[in-house]
Amino acid sequence: MTTTAPPTGPVATNPKIRTMSRASDMPKRRGGRFPSWVPPVIVFIVILAIWYFVSYVLLDPARSFLVPAPHVIIEEAFLDPKVLGDIMGALGRSAGVALTGLAIAIVIGFVWAVAMSQARWIERSLFPYAVILQCIPILALVPLIGFWFGFDFPARVIVCVMIALFPIVSNTLFGLQSVDKGQRELFQLQKASRWTVLLKLEFPAALPAIFAGMRISAGLAVVGAIVGDFFFRRGEPGLGSLISNYQSRVQGPELFAAIIVASLFGVVVFLVFGWLGKLAVGHWYDYSK
Repeated sequence: MTTTAPPTGPVATNPKIRTMSRASDMPKRRGGRFPSWVPPVIVFIVILAIWYFVSYVLLDPARSFLVPAPHVIIEEAFLDPKVLGDIMGALGRSAGVALTGLAIAIVIGFVWAVAMSQARWIERSLFPYAVILQCIPILALVPLIGFWFGFDFPARVIVCVMIALFPIVSNTLFGLQSVDKGQRELFQLQKASRWTVLLKLEFPAALPAIFAGMRISAGLAVVGAIVGDFFFRRGEPGLGSLISNYQSRVQGPELFAAIIVASLFGVVVFLVFGWLGKLAVGHWYDYSK
């Protein structure tokens, strides 16, 4: 049987250090005393309570249509086959626009970031234009995009790409440039080519940042699809056009239902890319933080 020698030196003479050492040796307890789903449910209940308070207490009954109660939205929108059919059809069209624009933004943003990561002068030449693209008020460009590319599917996709592009560029570039210096020097000692360094060192190290950028861009692509639909009224209406129609007709329950569906779609796309990130790098990177 083996025995552990008593601590010597400063650890033995300082009781605070000995206490800290023992505490650090104890396994860290993960989570709290409640399951992880309990706090979001509590917040959701609080939001519903505030919603009902605003609908029935703060607002005058004659103006209650401005903030209809949740059960009114369910009864007059989600349980109405015609309204639900219109919303689901618009959701399908907006989803096609958002996913197409997101795919194009991912390809362009990845190529753009890889090019800037290869040389400082390329980064200094191209990155300012990525920042400018992010800072341009997209609502001011929407009419011009409509004049140049029409008011149908291509124009809506372009709006999505412009809104969703910057997070892909910035996060991918950050990931490619955040490789450990010692690992990079080790590849240099082995005289690895630039292509080998990119594929076997920089790209794997950048995967967490790349997927984080994709998650952000996924939500922005949904926003871009709705903005494009809101301004481009031609063709089959998407969620943005439907929201605009409900707003002009002062159809409160239908308007809130369309907004809720658009929000849930953005959340679903966000969660899908989070799941893909865990699937790709979860076995070696703590993707939950």
